[in-house]
Amino acid sequence: MLIPSIDLMGGRIVQLVQGEKLKLAFDDFEYWIDRFSKYPVVQLIDLDAAMRQGENRALIEMICKRLPCQVGGGLKTAEDGRALLAAGAKRVIYGSSLFGEAGVNKDFAAGLKKELGEEALVFSVDTKGGKVAVKGWKDSVNLTPEEAITWLEDYCAAFLYTHVDTEGTMSGFPLDVAAVLRACTARQLIVAGGIKERAEVDALDAMGVDAVAGMAVYSGAMEA
Repeated sequence: MLIPSIDLMGGRIVQLVQGEKLKLAFDDFEYWIDRFSKYPVVQLIDLDAAMRQGENRALIEMICKRLPCQVGGGLKTAEDGRALLAAGAKRVIYGSSLFGEAGVNKDFAAGLKKELGEEALVFSVDTKGGKVAVKGWKDSVNLTPEEAITWLEDYCAAFLYTHVDTEGTMSGFPLDVAAVLRACTARQLIVAGGIKERAEVDALDAMGVDAVAGMAVYSGAMEA
C-alpha cells in the first residue's frame, strides 16, 4: 500500500532532503488534499514541532477534517496524542519521546498504550548510519532499528521506519532492510526514505510492507 505524505513547515507543504535541505514547497493545499482523497491513510507530519521550532496545529486540524491521517511531529505526552485524536487524527505517531539515554523507554510506551490504546499508536523508528535517530534526526541513540522494534513490539499497532540516509533523495529504498525489519515484527510495518518508483512500492507490498512516498509524488516522478 502506498501512503502519501504531507510534511508541514512554516505553514506550507514541504519536501526536505535528509531532513535538512528544503527541496520543494507548496501552498496549494486544496490541490493536494484532492489528490490524496482516494487513499485509506495519509501521513501528516508537523516538521516544525518535530524540530522544536513552532507548530502548524491549525493546518493539521483542517487537513484531518478532510483526509484520514496518521499524525506525528514532536509528540511528547499522552495528552499530545489525545489532542490530535480529538482533532480528527486516525492514529498518532510517537518517535523521539520513546527513547532516552538508557535506550527504549518501555514505561512511557506502556503508558501510551494504556492511555490511548494500541490501535491508535504508530511508533516511529528512524535511523541514520544504522542507529536510531531522534530529535528531528539531529541526535542518535545507541540502538539498532531491529532492537528498538523488538523492545516496542507489544505497545503499538504499527511501526514507521524512515531510512534517513536516503530520505528525500529518490535514490531507492533498501529492500534488504525492509526484509530484515519485516522479520522483526508482526505489526503493520511502514517504511519511508528514498522511494522513487511504483515498482518499489509493489516489491515492498509483496513483502507485506507499506510505503510512504513524498518526494517522488511531489516531484511528479510517481503518480499518486
